Amino acid sequence: MPNAGRTLISALQALGRAQRESAGHLAESLGCPRASLGIVLLLDGRGTLPLCEVAEALKVDSSVASRQVSALVDSGLVRRSVDDQDRRARTLELTDAGRSLAADAHEAFGRLVATGFADWDESDLLHAAQQIRSVADAISSIPREELVR
Repeated sequence: MPNAGRTLISALQALGRAQRESAGHLAESLGCPRASLGIVLLLDGRGTLPLCEVAEALKVDSSVASRQVSALVDSGLVRRSVDDQDRRARTLELTDAGRSLAADAHEAFGRLVATGFADWDESDLLHAAQQIRSVADAISSIPREELVR
């Protein structure tokens, strides 16, 4: 692997660790597991979704997403409903408590960005976001068989 590739992998590993740590602390401060908070924020951003789309968006198996959603339903943050188009399917939506948690999370993430990136100007933040999205898209485009050999 070229040196630039190793440098990129190392930077991604550091980013992943930093993201897990900060998101974990933030989720804990909100009284919610980190994985559950991801689902709450996904539903807040995209609205009502079937379980399969939640699993696909989070890049997890549907059984994993189902367990996480069940915990959110039990805690009153998410509601399961019968899909109007396909009565066999279930859709997921936030409850009022789930929307409140999402609003609190957005506020907390805003404070995190304001603190952690206080000396960055807006154009640098936007450029970094664009680069991170490009890296994520490039990784997501790698065929699965290339990842497992």
